Amino acid sequence: MEREYLIHERPLRALLIFALPMILGNLFQQFYTMADSVIVGRFVNESALAAVGASYSLTNVFISIAIGGGVGASVITSRYFGARDYGKLKLSVYTALIAFAAVSVLLGIIGLILGRRIMLLLNTPPDILDSATTYLNIYFLGLPFLFLYNILSAMFNALGRSRIPLYLLIFSSLFNVALDLVMVLVFDLGVAGAAWATLIAQGISAIISLTIFLRILSGICREKQPPFSACEFRSMTRIALPSVLQQSTVSIGMMLVQSVVNSFGVEMLAGFSAAMRVESLCVVPMSAMGNAMSTYTSQNIGAGRFERVPKGYHTAGGIVLCFAILICIPLECFYGDIISLFLGADGTALAVQTGTGYLRFMGWFYLMIGLKMTTDGLLRGAGDMPLFTVANLVNLALRVVLAVTLAPRFGIEMVWYAVPIGWAANFLISYAEYRTGKWREKNAVRKE
Repeated sequence: MEREYLIHERPLRALLIFALPMILGNLFQQFYTMADSVIVGRFVNESALAAVGASYSLTNVFISIAIGGGVGASVITSRYFGARDYGKLKLSVYTALIAFAAVSVLLGIIGLILGRRIMLLLNTPPDILDSATTYLNIYFLGLPFLFLYNILSAMFNALGRSRIPLYLLIFSSLFNVALDLVMVLVFDLGVAGAAWATLIAQGISAIISLTIFLRILSGICREKQPPFSACEFRSMTRIALPSVLQQSTVSIGMMLVQSVVNSFGVEMLAGFSAAMRVESLCVVPMSAMGNAMSTYTSQNIGAGRFERVPKGYHTAGGIVLCFAILICIPLECFYGDIISLFLGADGTALAVQTGTGYLRFMGWFYLMIGLKMTTDGLLRGAGDMPLFTVANLVNLALRVVLAVTLAPRFGIEMVWYAVPIGWAANFLISYAEYRTGKWREKNAVRKE
């Protein structure tokens, strides 16, 4: 079948066909929040950029939960697709949509109630606290749209249709930028305008995505299925929860570290926020390869083609090496120009120094997160979750402990020195688990 290329094509071709639309789509998704930062940073003021940046670490946790839940749910869907069990595939999709709709509403309510308190706990500077809280409250109102879109994107990918989320993201990202400009420049709504623009663009994109997906699903399987299955939910949860943890590890770590950064003041926070926006783009190809490896592994295990998994893993390692080189060159050569896109000509020296310092240091280490994510993707796709979970917890603990203990004493640079140490520890633990071959043994028994 045309959509089974992850099972039949050469690993390099299969992974690239699958991952490249996902990379482009994720870049446009990051374009959402980057547009907010660029527009408020250049057309409002540095404090507005800091306010959006202070909110970013918390909002990114919810984005990661949505993405992680979608990826975890899609592992089950991919396996049914590889095995051509379309009835269970349809049931798993319905279960995922209902479950995560409920989760998104619950998290949105919690966010609206506790958002300001969390920002206070993160030591958000008082002069930007109100703006940051306003941005968060509007963001939480749109949380169901965020979850719906990301779950559907993962399901499109599980069916090998990764181009559809790309087209939708291109549309919604461009629409978001246009709305940003109108809300901020025409209506002078500042930080709130950027938040409303994102909510409206995501909402329209999510509704269109749901309409398209339901039409595709009805073409794959016309068999009627119940709307929810407790059994499918349990199977999905066993993979989705560790996947959520893996996807949100970086975000949770940054949220905890954010309190350290905030204590250095608005100027350093603005520079750090600009650098974080750039990093969110840099990790996109690495994250996409990890998600591609997850679906590739799951489909091939479902089809009983275990020998293709190591071949795909080695191929993915070569791909992330190429991406790491392409990322390193512009960061090391044009770090000043990149940061100035956010801060403009009026950016303070301290903000510029903080942002460029982060980019120049981190430019050399994106290969490590690429290797970490592809290895994690393989384990997740194979359903080998215990060591996967441990590795990501170690990553989180190292980053937080090193930043919190060293930055107040030796300077803000300790915040980013801790990042590659956490990535390296995560990779080594996950790789050691992969080498044991337990992922193969467990799934071979199930096939028998």
